[in-house]
Amino acid sequence: MLPFDFEYYRPKTIEESVGLFQSLYKQGKQPFYFSGGTELLTLGRIDLAYTEAVIDIKDIPECKVMQNSGDYLLLGSSLTLTAVEEANPFPLLTKTASEVADHTARGKITLGGNICARIFYREAVLPFLLADSRVLIAGNDGKKLVPINEVFQEHLRLKPGEVLVQTATENRFIHAPYFTVKRRQQWDTGYPLITLAAIKIDQMIRIAISGLCPFPFRSTSVEAAINANGQSNTSRVEGAIAALPQNILDDIEGSREYRLFIVRNLMLDALEALDRVQY
Repeated sequence: MLPFDFEYYRPKTIEESVGLFQSLYKQGKQPFYFSGGTELLTLGRIDLAYTEAVIDIKDIPECKVMQNSGDYLLLGSSLTLTAVEEANPFPLLTKTASEVADHTARGKITLGGNICARIFYREAVLPFLLADSRVLIAGNDGKKLVPINEVFQEHLRLKPGEVLVQTATENRFIHAPYFTVKRRQQWDTGYPLITLAAIKIDQMIRIAISGLCPFPFRSTSVEAAINANGQSNTSRVEGAIAALPQNILDDIEGSREYRLFIVRNLMLDALEALDRVQY
């Protein structure tokens, strides 16, 4: 149970959702877009989230799409991670999302909810960062399709009232060779620490990481070091480690040194898996 009451709305269109948000916002009701609801339920119980009006977008057709359109795979933001996992339209996303939480939770957690969440990890965003995906965002000024790497800087930078509708990913990235691993406190069980995802495209390796910093990220400086020609794998990884963001987590879940130890070994594993692949 949540310790506060709220109004509940279930619009049928994006336009209705955005209009509702603007109307409720003007009334001072702190509206909240909702699909799976896991973050609101989790954080609301410990007084870290609050709303007076929930706008449930799960019935909106555009938010439930899972289809190929021309050269792109379109995925709606209200698809659950379980639905993505079972359909497997994007193997890297399937593997990465299948490691989020547990099976029961993945049946509630949505793609958009994970990407827009406030938690550190947000692993589902990693494949989209690697694939230069585009995101369809709706707001008071209409809809816009923008590169995710332009609007995801530590978090998805939405204006008040904007909502993530879909992702669009080129098919050539969907079929690219990939590597993705999550490491936990006790390797196979326990609290998550690091997720590293990588793909090889145009003979270059791309890497994105979750759990090392308070936000998921992809770094062109890290990738430049990883793809340094003529160097040993160890030297390439050490160069990548030197190029990492400096705000590395150091907490009860894992020290800074331990997280770097994990990342260093995962980078070596990714190079071993992808170096010899031609794509």
